[in-house]
Order: sequence, then structure tokens, then C-alpha cells
Amino acid sequence: MKKGSFISTILKSNKTVFSFKDIVLFWQETKTIPTKARVNYYVRNGGLLQLRRGLYAKDKNYNKYELATKIYTPSYISLETVLKDSGMIFQNYTSIFVVSYKTKGLIIDNQNYSFKQIKKEILTNPAGIKEENNYHIASVERAFLDILYLNKDYYFDNLSPLNWDQVNKILPIYGNNRRIIKKVKELELLAKQKIK
Repeated sequence: MKKGSFISTILKSNKTVFSFKDIVLFWQETKTIPTKARVNYYVRNGGLLQLRRGLYAKDKNYNKYELATKIYTPSYISLETVLKDSGMIFQNYTSIFVVSYKTKGLIIDNQNYSFKQIKKEILTNPAGIKEENNYHIASVERAFLDILYLNKDYYFDNLSPLNWDQVNKILPIYGNNRRIIKKVKELELLAKQKIK
């Protein structure tokens, strides 16, 4: 690759957040030491913004959901973030909630990220997960089930955004969990009674 075309390769990408591994692939590099030196040069000179060790952005206008799912992989946006955006809960959360293989809270660039651990077989199951703008996000039904799986007595302000056929289609990925199955049946009955 020609000198000077390294940064333009990143700038032309539709991604806004890059891992070091992404950059190595973009630049088709085989040696990491010169790549690290080049990345450090771009960070020092304002060509790249370092968000945390091994994660970079083109500039301050990066997609925070994209960053959230790059910190720990596999992961996807879910829980209160999706439920708030869909109108199922009315409380305004400023944290971005992410389902991952570990539980951890982080603050990056004044944004709170809350990671919640879920079993690997649930985490890696694609049911109710869609890809949007270089990140994965749960459907409202998947986020609803994730939160019921992680919190036994969660309160929802509004159940009307749910498609109950989709809820019941995704439900088996949580295994034969009697508690979550019972809670889904109760809430479905409650939601259908409110419609009548």
C-alpha cells in the first residue's frame, strides 16, 4: 500500500469504529510492529481518535452503538436501551446496555456502557438479532426476553410494542427455564386482556 493511502482506506470505510485487527485487515499488513507505529502516528497527529486500548474512531462523530459492540465480542445492544427506544419502558437511561459474555461497566468518552453477561448458547443464537450500521441489536422481543432472563421481577410500562408470536418463537433459546416461560405467559395474558 502506498504511503498516505493508509489513512484514506480507513476514512473511506462505512465503519466509524475500528479495532486494531480491523486496521491490520484494511491495510493488508502482515507485521504488527510497523502497523502499531503507523496507528500511533495517526493518533498523535489527529488522523485517528483512540477510544480505548485497541479501539479507534475516525473522529468524534463515531457511532456509540458500534463502539459498544466492539469492546467485547460477541455482543449486541439490548435490554433497557432497546426497551426504552421501543416505548416499553418510560425511564430515561443514559447508559448503553449490551449483552455480552461478561458483566462490566465502563465509561468511554463520557458515555456509560453497561455489559450484562448471558450464557454463551443464548449470546451466540441469532434469533431476534439484526445487523444495523456495523453493530448487532436485539429486536424488542429479544430484548424483552433477555431482560426477563436476567431480572426475575422486571416492570414494563407498556407491553403493546411486542409481537407475541415472535416472543414465543424466540423463547426456546433460553432453554427449559420454567420461571421465564411462566412470566411470559402471565405478561402475554395481561397484555391481551388490556387490548379487549
